[in-house]
Amino acid sequence: VQLQASGGGLVQAGGSLRLSCVVSTFSFDSLAVGWFRQAPGKEREGVSCISGKDYSTYYIDSVKGRFTISRDNAKNTVYLQMNSLKPEDTAVYYCSANRGYNQCAYYNTKTFLDDFDYWAQGTQVTVSS
Repeated sequence: VQLQASGGGLVQAGGSLRLSCVVSTFSFDSLAVGWFRQAPGKEREGVSCISGKDYSTYYIDSVKGRFTISRDNAKNTVYLQMNSLKPEDTAVYYCSANRGYNQCAYYNTKTFLDDFDYWAQGTQVTVSS
């Protein structure tokens, strides 16, 4: 499984960006895919996840109502639409895939690395005030 993330950039506060994550695999529709971010001096954290079973979506509180995760199984791609961006959203964003049965259950916990085995390179998102 290989992942490639893109779509980052520099945007003013209140602006929007759409991140894309292309996943090279024959079993994309069964994978959970999460978006994670890491700000300077901080630990990597889970931001959002979409399951590969019923396509349920999950968000951390700080992005609910502003970010939307979606997937296009025909294109093996997961998107993260980010609206109303804030300076505190500035980070390197990564997408990652989980083949396991527990899908998105632990994406926003300290143990997400136990489940998410496949990672893309990061894409920088910078939000200026």
